[in-house]
Order: sequence, then C-alpha cells, then structure tokens
Amino acid sequence: MQTDPLMIAVQYLRLQLRSRIVAVRSADAQAGALSLEWVAIAIVLVTAALALAVFLAGKLGNLESLIPN
Repeated sequence: MQTDPLMIAVQYLRLQLRSRIVAVRSADAQAGALSLEWVAIAIVLVTAALALAVFLAGKLGNLESLIPN
C-alpha cells in the first residue's frame, strides 16, 4: 500500500479523469458536456501548474547559485 501523498493524489486525479471521460462517452449529452468542461478546466490547471513548477525550479536554481560554498 502506497502512503506517498503525491502518488495518492495522482491516482485520485487519474480515477476522476477516467470517470469524466466515461461520462463524456455516455449517451447523456448533459453529463458529457459538463464532464468535458471539467476535463478542459483540469487540463488548463495542470498546464499552469507545470509552467509554475518549471518557473520556480529556474528561480530556485538561480538562488542556489548565490549561496557561497
């Protein structure tokens, strides 16, 4: 059993995304549209989080270079 909070969060998000995709493929147009909307929002949020992570990693690298040995 995994106890790493990051892995648990990733698994949860993966299961949520899978359930949303199943809803999109279902015959219910309203559920699919709402789910597709949430999938689009999730993609935007993940992209923003990755961009922020790359930005902050660069800034952290710059700050680490300022620390004397």
